[in-house]
Amino acid sequence: MPTYLRLEVVRMFRDRRFTFFTLAVPVAFYLLWASVFKGNGTEPKTGLDIQTYLMVSMASFGAIGASLSTTGQRFAAERASGWLRQLQTTPLRPWAVVTGRTVASMVLALPAILLVSLVAVAVEGVRVDPLHWVLMVVLMWIASLPFAALGILIGCLAGPDSAQPITLGAYFALSILGGLWMPVSQLPSALRTIAVWTPSNRFGNLGWTLVSGHAPTATTALVLVAWTAGLGALAIPAYRRTLRAR
Repeated sequence: MPTYLRLEVVRMFRDRRFTFFTLAVPVAFYLLWASVFKGNGTEPKTGLDIQTYLMVSMASFGAIGASLSTTGQRFAAERASGWLRQLQTTPLRPWAVVTGRTVASMVLALPAILLVSLVAVAVEGVRVDPLHWVLMVVLMWIASLPFAALGILIGCLAGPDSAQPITLGAYFALSILGGLWMPVSQLPSALRTIAVWTPSNRFGNLGWTLVSGHAPTATTALVLVAWTAGLGALAIPAYRRTLRAR
């Protein structure tokens, strides 16, 4: 398992163009929106100034994108290329392959969170208590698990041509419903009702709460755990089915 995990991390970072754009896009969006909304005061629900609020939003956006993009279309492409078939000849169990790929995707989610945070501090002068910032980074990194599991599920069920648009669609839908592009309060009433139960909204809420110096609610933790367990439970049998189908 450790050897497989190391292999997946090396393979992921070997694609430098993919890694660069995965990390650069959320930073670019943060700088854009922080410039557009500079001086707009605070976000009413969280009480955070706009630059800090956007820091968490774009860090969440980056972590979700990293988790999905390193699993969804790449997993589907590896099904088509025969790489997953090769893994079947090793002693690795299906749960180990899914777990290893999930953890590997988190390796890229962490720098996505860190880079946006560091740019916010260096460029926009965001100031967060160091302890609160560390807690935000660590807990958001752990909480990126359900998005990696979702990507693997997409990669197992979709073909190599359809996996990318499905992954992007899921990415955009989660970002909008999560309140990462605009506050949930600005969404239509029906979407606001759905939004609070999405993993992306609770993911962002985790960060906003922590940088505010407050503890996350039990509901936030339970929603994230439930999504992680549910998507993981679906991803493992879906992976098994892809092996039997070949």
